[in-house]
Amino acid sequence: MDTSAKALQEAISVRQQIDTLEKRLSSILGGLPVSSATRGGRRRMSAATRAKLAAAATARWARLKAGKKTMPARKKGGITPAGRKRLSQLMKARWAARRKAVGKK
Repeated sequence: MDTSAKALQEAISVRQQIDTLEKRLSSILGGLPVSSATRGGRRRMSAATRAKLAAAATARWARLKAGKKTMPARKKGGITPAGRKRLSQLMKARWAARRKAVGKK
């Protein structure tokens, strides 16, 4: 980078103006520090807050697991005999319609 001494001096003066303006702004707002360096960082969580969240999550999972033990294990899928009969009748009707359509050609 080829930066001249004049450009560096101008950058320093701009930075000083920014600093003085930030100080004036913080004094107007009641002592709240206003700095561009503090923006954009990750939020930090205290150890106590992290422990509270972990305890709440553990309790939530314990409630969920306790609730699942009381529910009867249910077999998933499968078809009832009535449903099987209904599907059989529908398929037979579909096959009959196809045979009839082929016979007309």
